[in-house]
Amino acid sequence: MSIEVGSKLQGKVTGITNFGAFVELEEGTTGLVHISEVADNYVKDINEHLTVGDSVTVKVINVEKDGKIGLSIKKAKDNPDQGQGRRKPSRPVRSENFEAKIDRFLKDSEDRLATLRKHTESKRGGRGAR
Repeated sequence: MSIEVGSKLQGKVTGITNFGAFVELEEGTTGLVHISEVADNYVKDINEHLTVGDSVTVKVINVEKDGKIGLSIKKAKDNPDQGQGRRKPSRPVRSENFEAKIDRFLKDSEDRLATLRKHTESKRGGRGAR
C-alpha cells in the first residue's frame, strides 16, 4: 500500500528530537511529526507528549520527491471544527458600551504615565529631571 497525502495511519514512535518525532509506518517507512504538529496547543518539550515506543495515529500531510514524509498527530484527531479558523476567545468578552471602554482606557493610560514619570524623574541625571 502506498502512502498518500490525507490518509490516516497507525505508527510507532521510534525516535524523538528537539524538533519532532520520527514515526515508523507500515512497510518500514519512517516519517517525521514536526513539534508543531504534535498537539493543538504550544509544545515546549515534546517529551511531555510522546515517548519512544508509543503507538500513535497520524495523518500524512506531505510526501516529498526525495521520499521524506511529513506527518501530523493533531490533524489525525477527529475534531470537526479544527482548521476552520475559529478560535475560542482567550478571555471573556465584556459587554460594555463605548464610554465605559474609553473611561477604562484613560484610567489605565494615566496610571501607566504616572508610574513612568515617577521612575524617570526620580533618577539622578535621568530624562526630565528638574
